[in-house]
Amino acid sequence: MNHFLLNIALALVWAALTGVFDPANLFVGFVLGYLTLLVAQRALDPSPYFGTLRQALAFTVFFVMELILANLRMAADVVTPTHYMRPRVLALPLDAATDVEITALAHLISLTPGTLSLDVSSDRQLLYIHAMYAPDADRVRRDIKGGFERRLLALIRGGAPQEERENHGLRN
Repeated sequence: MNHFLLNIALALVWAALTGVFDPANLFVGFVLGYLTLLVAQRALDPSPYFGTLRQALAFTVFFVMELILANLRMAADVVTPTHYMRPRVLALPLDAATDVEITALAHLISLTPGTLSLDVSSDRQLLYIHAMYAPDADRVRRDIKGGFERRLLALIRGGAPQEERENHGLRN
């Protein structure tokens, strides 16, 4: 059985046992279900669920931190008399190949203040981006590829990001 669905079922059982079906109690049930499944992991079928959930949480933390930093940069530029904006349109070579990967990356970039996805090339090899703070185009490309794209592809494709694979001896 899919471990995620089993975890949801355990959260619902928790809510039924406590008699409280609010989001906070369902979340507590989900966490308790996750811990229960983690302890019972050896008795269950092997599953990448536990690593994927940790990776999704790490990606969420990374994205929230990027949002906070981008908002702070934009706010600082708005309230100071000197503007540090160096807008530029960039072509970002894509490792993302499927429509889901490209769309998710484009949305994540657009959700971050100061950057906007403009278009995808017809061969789906380039993503055109407008960046408000891009004095060095190569640095912006490296930041997006090494941050958003690498982590997103690892999450979608179900593998660890490249640096984690290398740190644990799991080279390609």
